[in-house]
Amino acid sequence: MLVIMDARASDEDIQRVENRIHELGYKSHPIPGASRLAIGVTGNRGIEDRIYLEGLPGVQQVIPVTKPYKLASREIKPENSLVTVGDVVFGNGGVVMIAGPCAVENRDQTLRIADLMVSLGAHMLRGGAYKPRTSPYTFQGLGEPGLEILAEARERTGLPVVTEVVDPGLAPLVAQYADMLQIGTRNMQNFELLKEVGKLGKPVLMKRGMSATLDETLMSAEYLMSNGTHDVVVCERGVRTFASHARNTLDVSVIPALKQVSHLPIIVDPSHASGNRTSVIPLALAGVGAGADGLLVDVHDDPAHALVDGPQALLPEDFEQLMTLLENVTSALGRRFERRQVAIG
Repeated sequence: MLVIMDARASDEDIQRVENRIHELGYKSHPIPGASRLAIGVTGNRGIEDRIYLEGLPGVQQVIPVTKPYKLASREIKPENSLVTVGDVVFGNGGVVMIAGPCAVENRDQTLRIADLMVSLGAHMLRGGAYKPRTSPYTFQGLGEPGLEILAEARERTGLPVVTEVVDPGLAPLVAQYADMLQIGTRNMQNFELLKEVGKLGKPVLMKRGMSATLDETLMSAEYLMSNGTHDVVVCERGVRTFASHARNTLDVSVIPALKQVSHLPIIVDPSHASGNRTSVIPLALAGVGAGADGLLVDVHDDPAHALVDGPQALLPEDFEQLMTLLENVTSALGRRFERRQVAIG
């Protein structure tokens, strides 16, 4: 349910409504609006419960929410959500560029690529300290030393950092270092992980599962939101199909579909969708053309020797080409894209 408060409702009125929601055994989720407050209610058994709230002072209306994902639905929040990570904002009509190596391999490699990313205008730095891999024999990441390197790269460049969380027990540790926590495609339905990450309250970048429907994706976002984290950005990274020409099939159709039913920002990862750097730039532009709020791109200055996903990583000169094309394409679309300008320390 969604409780719409009157614009003149006092703090006491709002607290009274929240107290009643809690007395009924449900959870309350305040949702500030431009002119009035709304309070989302989760855990209720049905629309008949609204009679316990409709008569309270300051309540204008109680609306049932039909979608199974309550907090992520436009029914509960019609306007787009803005997710802020440091000084970077997702969902305001602009295009955010997150770029960097797929994995933190060593200090020199990460700092070198971070310097390149900030010099070319990226807004955030990506890099995995923990890497869930299909094979147990491949590089699994540096762990906490990798997190320390990412923190040093942020201090050096000013770029906010996003990195993946793979284990509920490690979530608090990763949150100490990262500005944004990533849930990978393999963990989109790791519900215990979603609960623990949600409790931390940090912004989350959640990748769509490789075989997940739109509703399943938003239900996973609901786990994060119902546990306390409302700053969620969904990432489309391709789904598994019968196609053999790419690692995955980038589903650009999910971008407008998600925006129709949800207020959450959505970005595109063209690198993991294609698995081949020759397709990354066209897929990135397709995603922005479909309305994506940002891009997550692998960049490496020596991909032939990368420990993870070298074939899909753009070279610095490819990344520069992508940034220039984005400036032209977003201008034609009437959207904003400005390179970040940060001095290297």
